[in-house]
Amino acid sequence: GVLQPLILRPDPKLDGMYQIVAGERRWRAAQMARLHEVPAIIRELNDTEVLEVAIIENIQRSDLNSIEEAAGYRQLMDKFGHTQEQMATALGKSRSHIANVLRLLNLPEEVKMLVVNGELTSGHARSLITSEDPAGLARQVVAKGLSVRETERLTKKPQSTSNANSAPRRQKSQKDADTRALEQDLSANLGMTVSIDHDASSERGKVVVSYENLTQLDDLCRALSGSND
Repeated sequence: GVLQPLILRPDPKLDGMYQIVAGERRWRAAQMARLHEVPAIIRELNDTEVLEVAIIENIQRSDLNSIEEAAGYRQLMDKFGHTQEQMATALGKSRSHIANVLRLLNLPEEVKMLVVNGELTSGHARSLITSEDPAGLARQVVAKGLSVRETERLTKKPQSTSNANSAPRRQKSQKDADTRALEQDLSANLGMTVSIDHDASSERGKVVVSYENLTQLDDLCRALSGSND
């Protein structure tokens, strides 16, 4: 039988009829199994609320890839103003999971399509986020059939340069493992891309946080001010 109830709303155009807001796949499966009665919850929802519920329902599909999942989270943030904490509570996921998935949207389109098509896993994609050339490395990973662990090692190798004169300069600016790890931790916690430029000789530097919209800027301001509002 159907364990999770469908969510319905009264049809705004047809009296006595209902629209399926969430659970259409379960309803179709029930029809194929010749189940004529399924559990359902009726709610009074406007069109905006219907869209919100539909996005949440879609995010929880088991066959969703990580890029589609990230796009769903982004829609909830941009269209409805949800914070990562609110989504984590509503969906039963950790905030760090949502932050890590959202970071995948920073990858080039070529890499995201490899994930959508199943040629790269989300683990591969996460390993490529801090790379200087994620698209180029992604092509190598697919061509060689590298594992996630092998991909992580590949991203830590200094990237080749077009001429010998540029090699020393690139090597000098290469970030150490601790700095890259700190960037990843901060990016995961904030749900935004964080870059650290540290000068070991003077112990000075700068931290750059890149936000994609005003919602993220508001989240950043609240985090820096220590406000929970």
